[in-house]
Amino acid sequence: QVQLVESGGGLVQPGGSLRLSCAASGSILRIYSMGWYRQAPGKQRELVATITGGAIRYADSVKGRFTISGDNAENTVYLQMNSLKPEDTAVYYCNAETYITAPYWGQGTQVTVSS
Repeated sequence: QVQLVESGGGLVQPGGSLRLSCAASGSILRIYSMGWYRQAPGKQRELVATITGGAIRYADSVKGRFTISGDNAENTVYLQMNSLKPEDTAVYYCNAETYITAPYWGQGTQVTVSS
């Protein structure tokens, strides 16, 4: 089992910044990829950014504004979000992938971008 605990969401004005954190615990040696997804009201959950070994992938909508990074010593993945837009408003979920289980998800953290 893998447990994912997210933090760092909140309310921010357009153009502002937030940093999300996701701490993994449990069977972390099985994890080969971690990332962030988001789900806005009435929309499907979508990929924001993932980090797999040395490979990083971003959704086109966040390229140049968001940065994903990981701290192996702390078993934590971060999402630095800059130049936030109202359309970034969503619940953000941390994700962890293993080869032998279904994906793991955090509880989600709300990000609201509004003036």
